[in-house]
Amino acid sequence: MNRILLFMLIFLLIPFTLPAQYQSNLVPGVSNQAAFMGGLGYSRIDGEDYLTLSLRPELAFGKFGVGFDIPFRYNMDTGEIREADWNESYDYFRVVRYVRYGHKRDKFYTRVGVLDGARIGHGFIMNFYNNEMINYDGRKIGLELDVDAGNFGFETSTSNLGRAEIFGGRAYYRPLYNSTIPVIRNFAIGASYVTDIDPDSRRDTDDGVSVFGADVELPIIKTSLFQTLLYYDWAKIKDYGDGTAVGVELSLRGLMSTFSFTAQLERRFLNDEFIPNYFDAFYELDRFMVQDSIEIRKTDRVQMAKKTNGTFGLLHGSILNTLEIVGTFERLDNRKNSGIMHLEALVPNTVPKISMHAAYDRVGIDDFSDAFQLDNRSIARAGIGYKIYPFLVFYMDYVWTYRFDAGQDKYVTQKRFEPQIAFVMPFQFTRN
Repeated sequence: MNRILLFMLIFLLIPFTLPAQYQSNLVPGVSNQAAFMGGLGYSRIDGEDYLTLSLRPELAFGKFGVGFDIPFRYNMDTGEIREADWNESYDYFRVVRYVRYGHKRDKFYTRVGVLDGARIGHGFIMNFYNNEMINYDGRKIGLELDVDAGNFGFETSTSNLGRAEIFGGRAYYRPLYNSTIPVIRNFAIGASYVTDIDPDSRRDTDDGVSVFGADVELPIIKTSLFQTLLYYDWAKIKDYGDGTAVGVELSLRGLMSTFSFTAQLERRFLNDEFIPNYFDAFYELDRFMVQDSIEIRKTDRVQMAKKTNGTFGLLHGSILNTLEIVGTFERLDNRKNSGIMHLEALVPNTVPKISMHAAYDRVGIDDFSDAFQLDNRSIARAGIGYKIYPFLVFYMDYVWTYRFDAGQDKYVTQKRFEPQIAFVMPFQFTRN
């Protein structure tokens, strides 16, 4: 009888509420491969309790990958499915979370759907842009397309194929690529352009914003174990100011891929009315908001920006395929509350049967004591998975975001704690 109940439970738990961008990494023993996942969870959204059923399989065929997200959230008080998940025809297209081929920096890479951290060039204009992170219900279908043909190439990104909003890209040219000069042949000249044609979502207003720029880069050392890249960026916000950045990127890979390490250090020189990495992880919130019936656009912050210098740093590391961390921090010289931080850590298989993931973003940081507070300047997510049986996983996910509430005419926090039981069946496709 117990076995029958167990099998019934497994089949009932086929839908799964694991965050799709973390799902294959948070399951112990399953990393970067195809998996059919299912589960039953609980969510508390905007003060209401939901029984959460969703289907989120992630499939991979070589370089090709696709992820799905089909949510069913049943209100435990009314017994009805959450209307915000299915109240528009566009919601039915969003069940495909993404389709991709390859990865960023491959010779060919494209992705359609959710963009978890889009980046153009060295990140001086667009860096870690996310088209769904801020708004829980506002997922968009975006597009990335990159091509590297050797002596030239391009990278592009657009936030929403359903409605023209944010789009742009970078084109680059290596004039000496066909020469035999060891270092100089990799020298590249690039030009970038990113625009948001409608920040306030009203077509009858003329509030579009564009950022364009140029760059040069020179890989000094380029081997299988160690790479060093020097670069210079210039960017200007149309009708506002401009800025420049000089930086270095270092990449180190240990013997037999035992570890990898990447660091980026950038010194910035910013003129009046200019903000670097204008399209960032918080842009979907900052582009346009209403506070106390007053419309506020990110360009309002641009107008107040004064000439200054600043520093940006990035660290990324992976050790023995068991610990992966990434962190970025930027701050303006002698400017209070100017710090912006992004942290992410992944522990897929360090402890048998256990894996963990955490991500954290915060703006307006003044000093270290202010860096790790959860308020309306923060976005946080943490999760831990424990393998109960070979294909049965217990998972807990905590999410802190915020959104605009039209009734209260202000931004309010969305706190979600989701304990879940999941059924996970990894599989692989082989060719005959």
